[in-house]
Amino acid sequence: MRSSVRHRSLLERAAAAPHVVWAILFIVAPLLFVIYFAMTDAEGNITLKNLASLADYSNIFLLSVSFAFIATLICLLLGYPLAYFMSRASKPARRALLLLLMLPMWISLLIRTYSLMALLDNGGLLNTLLVSLGFERIKIIGTGGAVILGMIYDFLPYMVLPIFTVLTKLDPRYIEAAADLGCNGLQVLGRVILPLSLPGVISGITMVFVPSISTFYISQKLGGGAFELIGDTIERQFQHPSTYHTGAAISLVMMILIIISVAIMNRFSDNGGGFVV
Repeated sequence: MRSSVRHRSLLERAAAAPHVVWAILFIVAPLLFVIYFAMTDAEGNITLKNLASLADYSNIFLLSVSFAFIATLICLLLGYPLAYFMSRASKPARRALLLLLMLPMWISLLIRTYSLMALLDNGGLLNTLLVSLGFERIKIIGTGGAVILGMIYDFLPYMVLPIFTVLTKLDPRYIEAAADLGCNGLQVLGRVILPLSLPGVISGITMVFVPSISTFYISQKLGGGAFELIGDTIERQFQHPSTYHTGAAISLVMMILIIISVAIMNRFSDNGGGFVV
């Protein structure tokens, strides 16, 4: 009996070895490099000047947070009703809706962003249609609205999927019991469905907010260079060896923010018993 347990333990360790090596090479090691560069200067001396210099980028942080907050809020307002409708649809319709939701995610974010540029540019499809109808052209590319629209377009599925997962697991007997106790539709939604779907909402908010606040390609293309978000700043810092340390300090702050967000997400998910990452 002990030999079989020991044999199984060896097999489990062998099966886990590739995952451990992968995590060390591509998660732990890069994280250690970022921490090292963030806490040292060009000569390799320990310093806190890199972290202190982050005050110079406070406006960029605020702009990134505001754009990510607006995009996340709109994704929630659009994604929750869509997820609820999908969860209540028949199985064939649910599969079709899931396919339509997932289909854009099979395409590279680069291609999706260029597609939006083709639609929203001054000579794009939207403005061409407006001119043909007798209206004036609308400047969209190069505005904050275009950047937020790109975030919504690219990250909306990340809001819908966790909420949809929780809603499909929701026991319909809770809704029936609330209706039997005299609750109308709005009361059932506010007192039963929304509280029970909170883990999916928290997961969706985190999964949209984190990539939105750290994105850089969307702001570069749809923002027309008029907006510099924190992701753009990190990319620019790492283009020159002399500014590696400042870029690493900004990246370290972003990683801490992501870790806090994931911890909050898992805390709510564990308490709610719903979607867990």
